[in-house]
Amino acid sequence: MSLAATSPTNIQLVATILFAFALIHTFSGPFFHHLAMGSPRHAGLWHLVGEVEAVFGLWAMLLVFCMFVMVGSKEAISYLDSREFTEPMFVFAVMVIAGSKPILEMALALVGAISRGLPAPRTHAFYFCLMGLVPLLGSFITEPAAMTLAALLLRDRFFSAGVSTRFKYATVGALFVNISIGGTLTPFAAPAVLMVASKWGWDFAFMLSTFGWKTALAVTLNAALVTLAFRRQLDLLGKDAAAGAPVTTPAPACAISLLLLVGVVVFAHYPELYLGIFIAFLGFAQAYPRHQDRLILREAFMVAFFLAGLVVLGGQQQWWLGPLFRSMTQSQVFFGAVALTAITDNAALTYLASLATGLSDGFKYALVAGAVTGGGLTVIANAPNPAGYSILKGSFADDAIRPLGLLVAALPPTIVAVIAYRFL
Repeated sequence: MSLAATSPTNIQLVATILFAFALIHTFSGPFFHHLAMGSPRHAGLWHLVGEVEAVFGLWAMLLVFCMFVMVGSKEAISYLDSREFTEPMFVFAVMVIAGSKPILEMALALVGAISRGLPAPRTHAFYFCLMGLVPLLGSFITEPAAMTLAALLLRDRFFSAGVSTRFKYATVGALFVNISIGGTLTPFAAPAVLMVASKWGWDFAFMLSTFGWKTALAVTLNAALVTLAFRRQLDLLGKDAAAGAPVTTPAPACAISLLLLVGVVVFAHYPELYLGIFIAFLGFAQAYPRHQDRLILREAFMVAFFLAGLVVLGGQQQWWLGPLFRSMTQSQVFFGAVALTAITDNAALTYLASLATGLSDGFKYALVAGAVTGGGLTVIANAPNPAGYSILKGSFADDAIRPLGLLVAALPPTIVAVIAYRFL
């Protein structure tokens, strides 16, 4: 395989330093929120700086400024033009549509209907379906859409009911891991798979036979374990958390919303098409406001800003990531990908691998399996994680999900995924 090691340029060194600062900043959100409380005069600034979704975007802006100073405007603009922003724009569009009232009502009805058929208490069954079925659904509606649906339903049905902080962290940890691996039944839904599927010839049949049964087993087991671990808290919630809600949106409005969501998903690789469909959705929502609640435009924009920043900063890390992977064995690359995903984003890792030549089939599998396995460890590890973070953070103290709490909570379901992908 070939990923040539080269000496870093000055701008690459600066970008790596800024990337390191961005990582530290990501884990420092609570510190800035405390500063905001202690300094009301500048509270707005500290709150902005403390927003995890804003971190990489802000540091990416600083990198672009440094590029303008160090290499000139032509080189800086050329670098930005070379970046691929299709995914951030797609996540923005799919989050807003998936979080709309018609889609949420249909998702709630689907989860409720399936959970009623399970041989378990209603609340247990409903929670289990949210944690297991919805992440697997992400293989078809994409991971960002599945994350948006699951996070909104968990927030409204469980987190708002006064559950313990331990329950919340365990739920978020398991959800992030399950979403990351749950999109691997198909070649288009998980960002880490999408980056390599076309080049490596990984079609639907390959994904289903190679990853599918392992993914379904790991997701189901993770959902079952977290449900059993907190069965007593779920019992205390009673049936209200799992109570079905009628679909109040008229059928034509539901059908149109679903059709527009499917359109965005189908044309996920073509921004000129899915953005047109998204604008049509906004027009539809504006024309019939009685069929909509507040659209999550701000949350979706912040997530897109986060991912765009990651694209800009991550594009300058190839000089050290490429040689690092080139030096690893097949076994090392799996566990290395699990660890590196936590600080870089799994799609960035697999994208770098797609630039290499001569990779064995075993190496390719180990890299992608490791990348999706580690996708729940941090908020930056998988593209849909910022979406879940943005929706659920208001249910935690200081409006922040603490990085260490997320890491600890995500370890058990990550170990389950490791066993499924590496040892089965």
